[in-house]
Amino acid sequence: MALDVICVGVVTVDTITTIERMPAEDDRVLGDPFVVAGGGPAATAAVALARLGASVGFCGVVGDDDAGKLSRRLLEDEGVDTRWLRTRPDVRTPQSMIMVSRASGSRSIVTSPSVSPDPGSVPTRSSRWLHVDQTGYDSVRAALRGGPGEVSLSIDGGNPIPRLDLQGVDLYSPTVGSLRAAFPAEDVAGSLRAAAAGARRVVATAGGEGCEVLVDDRVVHVPPVTVDPVSTMGAGDVFHGALLAGLVEGRSLVEAAWRANVVAALSCRALDGRSGIPDAAETKKYLSTMRPAPWIDEYA
Repeated sequence: MALDVICVGVVTVDTITTIERMPAEDDRVLGDPFVVAGGGPAATAAVALARLGASVGFCGVVGDDDAGKLSRRLLEDEGVDTRWLRTRPDVRTPQSMIMVSRASGSRSIVTSPSVSPDPGSVPTRSSRWLHVDQTGYDSVRAALRGGPGEVSLSIDGGNPIPRLDLQGVDLYSPTVGSLRAAFPAEDVAGSLRAAAAGARRVVATAGGEGCEVLVDDRVVHVPPVTVDPVSTMGAGDVFHGALLAGLVEGRSLVEAAWRANVVAALSCRALDGRSGIPDAAETKKYLSTMRPAPWIDEYA
């Protein structure tokens, strides 16, 4: 039986700490606590999908090292199918060092290089959707040249993707900044419409300001959910997973984006990018405490 989604791209092991201020050159600051957790755009999206009840797999590359073993175990503990996660002895598993501002929850990241999966290892007929980040994009595009079958393609456009081609893409979800860099226009609406010339659905995230959704050539602003953040680490990756989870459930794009805003906001309650992700029951309970959003019905 086909899975709902297979996420393709990078998985990392993150070491995260909170600091009072960002260090200057030759500076020294204190960080507390230090937390080791799983990360990576595609991998964190996979965890969000699994928490929300979707059947999900992950395709990527790790090394034959302790970080690779930990990456695999953390995904499997969440119910993510790792049969397409390859271990290569010539590769070092990507790792990241992350400093989170105690005052704002914003973060600075230093990460090691990642390795793209071989196109031949990308499963193109084992799920309804393929979701890719910047590391998985080229591999999936090459794999799909042999015939996409019935799979729908989702692209996390938060990080730059060289040679980006949106033809045949079902969902493109960049940040507003990366959208405008890839599709320059007078305003966000123009950039959204330019991207929609290729992609069937376009959603641009704006962090704490919510997101912009293009529906029938009309730009719909989906408002944010306010929380007291511990860290914004991984919130965009969580948003992508939650957005896909909503589409898998048959929700409209606007409703799926609204719920993804909620899930991403709740994930900011934790220092790392995964442990704060709510499951489907917690998400439903949280939504029940909020006023209904009648404007969602307009775009059902």
